[in-house]
Amino acid sequence: MGRLTEAIKHLIIINVIFFIATQLYGDQLYLWFSLYFPENENFQLWQVVSHMFMHGGLMHIAFNMYGLWAFGSPLERAWGKNKFLFFYFSAGLGAAALHLASNYYFFNDGLTALVEAGVSKNEVLDIISRGKYSPDWYNITSQSSVDSMIAAFSTPAVGASGAVYGVLVAFAFMYPNSELMMIFLPIPIKAKYFVPLIIFGDLIFGVTNTGTGIAHFAHIGGALVGFIMMWYWKKNQFNKNRWN
Repeated sequence: MGRLTEAIKHLIIINVIFFIATQLYGDQLYLWFSLYFPENENFQLWQVVSHMFMHGGLMHIAFNMYGLWAFGSPLERAWGKNKFLFFYFSAGLGAAALHLASNYYFFNDGLTALVEAGVSKNEVLDIISRGKYSPDWYNITSQSSVDSMIAAFSTPAVGASGAVYGVLVAFAFMYPNSELMMIFLPIPIKAKYFVPLIIFGDLIFGVTNTGTGIAHFAHIGGALVGFIMMWYWKKNQFNKNRWN
């Protein structure tokens, strides 16, 4: 860990600026910069990047910035600024991609059931765009299917967690025997076991669609892109001199 490296220092500063701005201007900034479902009228292309700098509360940004500093600093020192930033934003984009893909699945699962029962797609979109739903939908398909469809359409994603998960995976590749601890399990666990364990937890919550209020597939997407990049770089022996 140690001192703040250059790229991480600037990432933290930008995140803090965004966080302070959202405390002052709130809803409007969330509408502009959170990541919305592409069929939602609030969706804008820049949100696939801007959502990485948005956070839902003090603890949210504190945990993410701590993770970025704690696990990203050794990586930036080993790789250099440019390679680290490329990796970080690639993981963040991968997180956004898998999050949107999972939302499409949950949205279309509920929508297909309704359309097959004779409800028009435009009617469904019109109702949920106004933040409402029809009780009749629960007579057509399961409540979980309807609720997941509405949540996928209406709930925006915020946070640097997906990119930080990529950083966690890279840390486990680079420093597999470093010992880490979970808050709720204060037992030292080597990084090569710790990181797969928390990703497995996200996978379980994501596949079962457990309503935790966390974008689990964004975490998995960031971790997956991080793993692919680390595997490729290790295989091809990319070194930091190519990036500086």
